[in-house]
Amino acid sequence: MKLRELISLILLNLNRRKGRVLLTAIGVVIGTAAVVVLVSLAQGLKQTASAQFGNIAEMSQISVYPDWEAQNVGEMGGGEYTPPPPITAAVVEEIGTLPNVKAVIPRTSLFAMSIMKTGKLEAWANIIGIGTDDLSILGFEPASGSLELTRGSIIIGEEVLKSFYDPNQHNAQEPPAISNLQDQHITLELTKWSDDGNGNYIEIKKALKVKVAGIIRTSRSESDYSVYMPLNETLEINAWVNGRRFDPKKDGYEMAIVVAENRDDVLKLASQINDMGFMTFTPQEFVQGVNSFFVVLQVIFGGVGGIALLVAAIGIANTMTMAILERTREIGLMKAVGATNQDVLSVFLGESASIGFIGGIGGVLLGLLLGKLINIFGSVYMAGQNSAMVGGASTGISVATPIWLILFALLFSTLIGLISGVYPAVQAASMVPVLALKNE
Repeated sequence: MKLRELISLILLNLNRRKGRVLLTAIGVVIGTAAVVVLVSLAQGLKQTASAQFGNIAEMSQISVYPDWEAQNVGEMGGGEYTPPPPITAAVVEEIGTLPNVKAVIPRTSLFAMSIMKTGKLEAWANIIGIGTDDLSILGFEPASGSLELTRGSIIIGEEVLKSFYDPNQHNAQEPPAISNLQDQHITLELTKWSDDGNGNYIEIKKALKVKVAGIIRTSRSESDYSVYMPLNETLEINAWVNGRRFDPKKDGYEMAIVVAENRDDVLKLASQINDMGFMTFTPQEFVQGVNSFFVVLQVIFGGVGGIALLVAAIGIANTMTMAILERTREIGLMKAVGATNQDVLSVFLGESASIGFIGGIGGVLLGLLLGKLINIFGSVYMAGQNSAMVGGASTGISVATPIWLILFALLFSTLIGLISGVYPAVQAASMVPVLALKNE
């Protein structure tokens, strides 16, 4: 039997039983729509979650620390304790030679207690020494001024401005409003404690004049409440606190920030740095875990929809079985005029696969429509929630249907129909023509 004749015969047989075919296909429509909607919902949630990290500059950064955890394990095991390898200038240079590394920036905290003072106002300062002269490489954006860091200057987070207070002000009074500190000179009051030789510690203060070179725009990260100053100046102050100078060949930095050329290289770079004996952290690890969770969620949602398709498959098998009982004489006549077992098998398999395909098309269209409705009502609902919230916006509800899901749904529903018709088709093909023609 030629392919054109086979298709014509299949369409003719389906058209003769439009009502039964439609009712059977509805089961496939519901199952396919369930698969499309549920998997699309999981895909949309995954994309929404990824979008929250998509614009974060830290996604291309790796924080590198001495591997204190490995050393602690060794100490608990009873072995001789040895400190972890420090992040020296040589280590920073070595990491910088790794492929796809854009920059390696050492940083360390200020050891002295520090208070920023301007006029009558003061604020506690979290001062970080950073080994770069341009903070824009870390993804910071300026609210004002410049992010270029030079000797004698500092760059502060925007939220730091809100932490200034007047120590002589009564609690009942309104907190003072501070003007923008951009390009102003402020005083850093540094404090250390030193042994006077008699077992007593005395407080020693030191004042340092610095210029505010820039204000970092709020980004809900560590930088909002931090003050950055050149690394060399920080090391000089730490030397004043410790009583000895920093030796870049022996002493290590507190940590280093590795900036990758591409965020896709971050996890590979982190693994290479771990192999060097250091501990790393990157937000990419968290995102990878989130993506793995949503993959599992897609499988679970797809399985729920698959159950509905399984029920539809039983309906297709039942429809094809009833069709064989009703068309027994027709099958006998087909064989009597020369149709082979393969021809009969092809006809019935084609009919069952066509029911699955028709149901798949309807299910995909219904799934796309339901996805649009979920997006519309979800957007309206979240807009109402956002208007009632103070600060921050909600992520919303999103349904995203990729092309591969549409193709998969059509192929899978057709395959379900084909498999459902195998047993009835084999029954039809194995009929003996004489016996089939005798059937009333």
